[in-house]
This record gives sequence, structure tokens and C-alpha cells, in this order.
Amino acid sequence: MEKKYEDMWLSSLSKRSKRLQSSVIRELLKVTQYPEVVSFAGGLPAPEFFPKREIEEACRHLIPRNGEKMLQYGATEGVPELKEFLSEKMRKYGVPSEPENILLTSGSQQALDLIGKVFINEGDRVLVSEPTYLGALQAWWLYGPEFVTCGMDEDGVIISEVEDVLKEGPIKFMYMLPNFHNPAGVTISLERRKRLVQLAEKYNTFIVEDDPYGELRYEGEDITPIIVLKKERVIYLSTFSKTLCPGFRLGWIVAPKLTLKKIIQAKQGADLHTGTFVQYIVNDLCQRGILKAHVAKLKKVYKERRNVMLESLEKYFPKEARWTYPKGGLFLWVTLPEGTDTEVLFEKGKKNNVAFVPGLAFYPNEKGRNTMRLNFSNTPPDRIREGIKRLGEMLKEEL
Repeated sequence: MEKKYEDMWLSSLSKRSKRLQSSVIRELLKVTQYPEVVSFAGGLPAPEFFPKREIEEACRHLIPRNGEKMLQYGATEGVPELKEFLSEKMRKYGVPSEPENILLTSGSQQALDLIGKVFINEGDRVLVSEPTYLGALQAWWLYGPEFVTCGMDEDGVIISEVEDVLKEGPIKFMYMLPNFHNPAGVTISLERRKRLVQLAEKYNTFIVEDDPYGELRYEGEDITPIIVLKKERVIYLSTFSKTLCPGFRLGWIVAPKLTLKKIIQAKQGADLHTGTFVQYIVNDLCQRGILKAHVAKLKKVYKERRNVMLESLEKYFPKEARWTYPKGGLFLWVTLPEGTDTEVLFEKGKKNNVAFVPGLAFYPNEKGRNTMRLNFSNTPPDRIREGIKRLGEMLKEEL
């Protein structure tokens, strides 16, 4: 393109567009597509277990009967039958949600973007954990907030640090991943969930509870969702991407009616509604119990893969390394001695056909250079052993 046209396009961009950044993980995945690469980089489910036959059956069954509805525009709020199912399902899980409190979204990533669009003014302070989910940072950077952080330990966010941030000045909202945190793999204890709600009440703010992994628990008992403790101060998000398949791009929001009304209006300007066809297919899989059976299968597969990764880390990683013990989800988090740069290590890993995500990507403040996220759900056990062995050998050379 001629320079004069490049200049024209660049000068036409909005101020906010200059905050846009490529997803680090999306970029990293480009180098992991080769079969010889052992990749722990993506947050990817195991594709060999996608319920392809059941999805094909649902299409064959539904299209002759409901094709006109499935292929037509739909309500912004979502297909009523699926909302009814989700309402009942979440009430069993403890989440107080009526169908009118639910909005179907194009993945929970759209839910994050809509929350940013509706709530964040430039300069607003948003509290996130350190580290936090990269997708949330990417969704909200466009709206110009100031990200303020609190640390974590094996029981999730450190409450004293949360309160210190709240004392410093108004917080628009607190963003929490309570179950099997992405990227850290830890879970917020019940006592800390109760304290978060108390702090939200005391300092007049609210909590965005992002729960994509809650159903993928491999040991222990479910912990009461934050929204159950104070539904008036919580927006709850979840998705079918991790429990069914990410290609459907189907998630949902639970929020108070007044709040949800504004989010619905924002969604109307974004895409009118989430794909009707996909909602009917997913509803069929849910109603026939296929999703429930599929999740039960995934939990066995992912638990084995997690165990293999933990055993391999113990065997091959240097003694200076530390890592989390996730009781569910898709990830664990490795911390290396100060001074280690995992971005440099990633470049060396490419030459050794092994990939991970450097921890810097999950911080809004240039921290985390000595950390990395490892995904265990997408890689078979023998490949996990081989990949961790390669990483361990590289680390021992570095340390």
C-alpha cells in the first residue's frame, strides 16, 4: 500500500484504537501448529474428545423440525429453552438465576467486552489479581481503565491486599476467577469469598465472577459461588467453551435485571444476538444429558493429564522451581527464581519444539518475567512427559 494511503488510515484511527493489542496467546499459537511441537501454550480442550457424533445427530434431528427457527434471527436475550435449562442447572449449582437474569453471549469473551463497554469510563480503577486472565485485560484496555492489583497465594486472592487497594480510592469493580484460576490454577477459599462480598458491600462496589472452569473439578467439594453470597453485588459469567467445545462460541451472563438490561442494549449494537443455530444445538445436547456425560468423561481425562504433568514436573524440573497444584481446570502456574526471563526461555523452547506462555502476558504492570503458564488438557500423557522433560533440561541449563 502506498505511504499516503497508510498515513490516511493511521490518521483516521480513533484514540481508543491505539490501545488495541494483539493477544499474546493467539500470536504464540501460530508457532505451535506444527505436529513436532509439544504445546502447553493454549487454553485448549482436548479435540479428540469433542462430541462430534452427538453434534451431528443433533443437527440431523433438529434441522427438519426446527430449521426455520434455527436459521432465523432471534431474541438478543437468547433462545428461551436454553435459558430455562441454564436457570435450572445453575440453581442446582447454587447460583440464584431466573431466565430473565440470563443473557446468552458469543463466548464469555464477549461478556467481558460488554461489561467493559457498559461500566468502564476512562481512568476508572479496576481491581484484578496478580496474575490475571489475559483476555479480560485485552477486553478492557480499550476503555482506558487503570488496573490495580492484589497478590494471590494457594487460597486465591489475598484479602488484606484487596482491602488495601479499596482503601486507596473508589474501585469500579473487582474481577475474580474463583475456581481453578487462569493462569494460576488456584481456587479462592470460602472464607475469602465471604470477605470479598463483605468488602464489596463496605466499599460500595461489585464483583465480576468469571467461572469457565467450575464444572471441571477433579478432587474436593464444590465451593459456594460468590454470587450466592450476595447476588445484588455480583455479575456471573460462564461458558460452554471448556465443557463442550470452544468453536460454538457460546457463553452466558447472570446479572440483576436492571444491569442486564443495559448489557442487552450494548449487545444489540454489537451483534444483535448470539447465533440461533448454535443455541438450538447446545440446548438439545443439554436436554438429552449429553453435556453432563461429556463433562464426566473430560474430568477423568483431564485429571489423568494433570497428574502426569505434576509427576513430570517433580521428576524433570530443577529444585528451584515451584508450581501450583490445581484441583481442577486446565492450567498450572510455575514460578522460577528471580532473574529468570521466561520470554527468553520461550524463544529457546521454540528451537526445542516445546511451547508455553510466558507469565508476563498475564500482568498489567510488566511483572511476572520469572513465571509461566502450562496447559495440561490439550496434550496426551506421553507428550506431556516429553515436553516437560525438554523444558526441564532447558531450565537446568539456565539455572
